[in-house]
Amino acid sequence: MLILLLSFFLLLFLRVPVAISLALSTIFVLFQVDFNMNMVPQRVFTALDSFPMMAIPGFVLAGVLMARGGISKYLIEALRAWIGHLPGGLAVVTIVACAIFAAISGSSPATAAAIGSIMIPAMISAGYKKRYSMGLVAAGGTLGILIPPSVPLIIYGITSEQSIGELFMAGVIPGLALTGILIIAAIVYAKRNGFKGDEPATWEERGRKSLKAIWGAFLPFLILGTIYSGIVTPTESAVIAVFYGLVVSLFIYREMKLKDFREVLVESINITAMIFLIIGAASLFGLYLTNAQVPQQVGAWIAESDMNKWIFMIIVNLLFFVMGMFLEAVSIILITLPILLPILAHFDINLIHFAIIMTINMELGMITPPVGLNLFVVSGIAKQKLGEVVKGVIPFIILMIVFLALVVLIPQLSLWLPEQMK
Repeated sequence: MLILLLSFFLLLFLRVPVAISLALSTIFVLFQVDFNMNMVPQRVFTALDSFPMMAIPGFVLAGVLMARGGISKYLIEALRAWIGHLPGGLAVVTIVACAIFAAISGSSPATAAAIGSIMIPAMISAGYKKRYSMGLVAAGGTLGILIPPSVPLIIYGITSEQSIGELFMAGVIPGLALTGILIIAAIVYAKRNGFKGDEPATWEERGRKSLKAIWGAFLPFLILGTIYSGIVTPTESAVIAVFYGLVVSLFIYREMKLKDFREVLVESINITAMIFLIIGAASLFGLYLTNAQVPQQVGAWIAESDMNKWIFMIIVNLLFFVMGMFLEAVSIILITLPILLPILAHFDINLIHFAIIMTINMELGMITPPVGLNLFVVSGIAKQKLGEVVKGVIPFIILMIVFLALVVLIPQLSLWLPEQMK
């Protein structure tokens, strides 16, 4: 195990991609124990040969379509017409737009990119500090993996054999609560700094822009409504979202032409390929853990120690925070969850509740240096150094850590809605 971890971090230090680092270090260790290498490709393809896994490329493609097809633009215009005139209105519009887009894309970087490209220039021109604007978008973008649908929650559900529908429901209240906390913080910041909003829009303008945005605003209800009503599975819902987004982008908004669809597909394939490579590599890591009986050994050590549930939770959250600085969400889930599952059973920790705790930690990972994906997305959009984005996001990191503590201490925030499903 020590050889595996050392070789893995050495490869990461040499800037080898995460998926390749994980696969090479695991294969090296398996080779040392005279393992049958024919099992390697079989294991990788078995890990990817899953119907629920097909939801990932579906939601990724839907998110790219939303960003390229005008849906995010018209949603933002409608929100600005209604609340843009309030103190801190532009900041509130940014957060609400992130929450709505999160309910479409299931991806944090996609949410930050789609909203940030429009709202960062608008906030800066309205007098907001560039550092604050970038931090707000980076933090708001993290809602993409908490508010359902969520790619990390799909991975968690497949790995832990939990209902993806219940996991999605578990993310609703925490997702809305975090949205509310970010909104309150934005209003307080605006009042302290004297930021005024846009000129109030007329009722005619509000009606016109709302009517224009209604096609995009309906999409979250289509995705989540069809899942929770039992009409379709999350995978089928992702396919519906793609076709709906395609029709709206091509024939209603006409912001995208058929020739642009190739670029959309290429971007979606790149994102999906990265996720699937990590999943395949992590399955090899899981194969080693199973053969070496690492989860059982760690579980036995925990059982024999005097550690209680709360000390364990503190240690796990610290572990996730540190790992989030260096790895992205899918990697962390696939590396740690097989080891943690027996320990969670020992402490009788609800797996649905733990999924939300883990996801909030993954949100923090999106905005913590040196490899927080949202930091790079926002840095690229604003054409600013990464250090400036980091300085802007620090207050939001503190805010989210406080929120994480609340979710850990109040399980019903995560569990109430899934319990209503049963």
